[in-house]
Amino acid sequence: MNSLDELLHPITPDRFMADYYGRKPLHIPAENGPTEAGAPKAALTDWAEFNGLLSQTANWTANTLKLIRDGQPVPADFYCEETADQTGRLLRPSPAKVEIFLSTGASLVANDVHTLTPRLRDLAHALGRAFAGKVGANAYLSFGGVRAFDTHFDLHEVFAVQVEGEKRWRLYENQADCPIGFEAPDDQMPAWFERTRGRPMMDVMMKPGDVLYLPRGWYHDALAEPGASLHVTYSVTPLYGRILFSLLESAALQDPEFRAWLAPAGQDGGRPLQAQLAALGQKLAALAAHPRFADEIAMTQERLITRPPAYDLPHRKPLTGYRRTNLAPPPFRGPVAVAMQWAFSQPDFAIEDLRAQFPFVATEAVDAAVEAALKAGALVRI
Repeated sequence: MNSLDELLHPITPDRFMADYYGRKPLHIPAENGPTEAGAPKAALTDWAEFNGLLSQTANWTANTLKLIRDGQPVPADFYCEETADQTGRLLRPSPAKVEIFLSTGASLVANDVHTLTPRLRDLAHALGRAFAGKVGANAYLSFGGVRAFDTHFDLHEVFAVQVEGEKRWRLYENQADCPIGFEAPDDQMPAWFERTRGRPMMDVMMKPGDVLYLPRGWYHDALAEPGASLHVTYSVTPLYGRILFSLLESAALQDPEFRAWLAPAGQDGGRPLQAQLAALGQKLAALAAHPRFADEIAMTQERLITRPPAYDLPHRKPLTGYRRTNLAPPPFRGPVAVAMQWAFSQPDFAIEDLRAQFPFVATEAVDAAVEAALKAGALVRI
C-alpha cells in the first residue's frame, strides 16, 4: 500500500477527512475488495516475514521488543539476556525465553517496525505525507482469549491493519477531547480508564485485510479470538498548537522589545505593565500571521515525515557541482529559502548534497531554485 487511497479503499480520502478523521471510528472490512492496486491489505506482512524479522536478533532490544501479560509489561530481565556489542553492554531478547512466555499467555509487541520492510515503509511514508505528521508502527502478536492491554485511549491517530488471525476490538462511546496526556497516576490508570470510558458502543471483529481507524482519544480494548492474531498498528501524530510557543519564542527574541525588562506590576497601578503586555501580544499575533511563520510550520511538519531510504548500490551517483558568483540570487519563498540560504553560504556545493542536507524540502523545489539562481547568474556550474 503506497497511499492513503489504498489503505482506505473503498472509502475515499475526501470522505474520510470529512466524516471520520478526528470524529469517529471507521472499520473497513476486507470483503470490500482489494486495494485499487490489486494487492490485499493483509499483504502488509505475514507469519513468515514476521518470524524472519524476529529472527534478526541483533536488531532487537528490550525497548523495541516487549512482552505483556495480564495487562502488565514483563520485566526485561525475565526474557532478555545481557550481551555486549561495540557500544557496550545491553539487554537483548532471548528467542527461547520469549517463546516460553508466549506459551504461558503473554503477548508480544514489536515496536518501530515501520522501517523494516518496503511495504511497511511505504505505508508509513504515505500516512506521514497525508497527515503531515510523525508516523510509527508496532506489530502485536497475541493468542486466543488474551487481552494484552486494558481499556485505554491513545494520544495519536490509530490505523490498525489485521494481517493474520482474528481479533475482537471493543469500542466505547467516549472520546477524550484532544488529549496530550493522561489525568491519573500510572497506578490508578486502569481504574480511571474504566470509570471514564462510557458504555460499550460497538464490537469490531478484525479479520485479515481489515482496517480499523480510531481517532485520538477514543476508548477501546481488544481480545484475540481462538488461534493466533497478528496486526500492525500505525500511529500518526501531527503537530498541534503547542509548537507555536517554541517557534514564536525564537522569532520573537529577535525583536528587542521582547528582550526588554517588564515594567513592575505595582508601578502606576499596573497600567505600564498592562500596556507593555498588550503591545507584545499584538507583536506575537503579527508574527503568527506572517507568511514566513507559516513556512516555518511547513518545514517543521516536513521534518516529521518518514522517508523511504534511497540506496542504489553498487551504483555511485555522480555529483553536480555549483559555485556562487558575485551576483545577487533571486528571492526565494517557502522552505526552499532556508535550503538556498545554506547553499549560498558555501563556496561551492553539490546539488545532491543540498537535497541531502534539507530532505524536508521537496526535490522539485530545490531543483527549481537552483535553476532560477543559474539563470540569474548567481550560480555557475563547476
